[in-house]
Amino acid sequence: MDVAPGIYSLGNRQGGHVHAYLLDDGQGITVIDSLMAADAHLILAELARIGRAPTDIKHLIMTHAHRSHLGGLARLKELSGAPIYAHEWEADIIAADRVAQPVSSRPWRPVRTYPLQLALNLNLSKHPPVRVDEYVHEGDRIGPLTVLFAPGHSPGHLAFYWPERRALIAGDAVCTWPVFMLGWRGFMLNVRQHKASVRRLAKLDSEIVCSGHGDPLAAGGASRIRAALPELDRLA
Repeated sequence: MDVAPGIYSLGNRQGGHVHAYLLDDGQGITVIDSLMAADAHLILAELARIGRAPTDIKHLIMTHAHRSHLGGLARLKELSGAPIYAHEWEADIIAADRVAQPVSSRPWRPVRTYPLQLALNLNLSKHPPVRVDEYVHEGDRIGPLTVLFAPGHSPGHLAFYWPERRALIAGDAVCTWPVFMLGWRGFMLNVRQHKASVRRLAKLDSEIVCSGHGDPLAAGGASRIRAALPELDRLA
């Protein structure tokens, strides 16, 4: 899916309609997250569609280390040789030295995400392990992107901003499936941190918002986030 010039969205019904993104800034491809499939076939097919090869990938970035985002990472690393970037808190999960921390076992809205909570807590689905090459933090630059530290969903959760395109890659701080929400409550490990992170993201001049689950918003992204901020006050 073409979101805007140089921004491509790939979705998969598995993993709660999880999404990954390809960014082309003219200097190479930046991949953010890698969907569920270990063979990365959807990402490889999208690269071919836009006339690019795996060797055009210059950066492999992880918003966080939940299984639905990790599937094709090792394969993309193998084919591209590109460095993998993540927050250090997520790195040992990506390397499979530690399982992802459990989330709430209570059903929360939206209830369609509850099977995903159970699957994560039971560690039902494994990803091919791979090592992170570079740890990144608030204010770092990766290709065209500025790194935004956005914890709450997980301790090392990251978002990214492409100022020239007014594009926010929000990770799981914003979800548009099955409805637009400022994150899924059942997956928030620290609600206070999540609230603060989303409020920071809302201050950006974002036209495009790329969500971790569900289709991206191609226009009016920041206004949608700001309009939904009152729902954060109801979270506990």
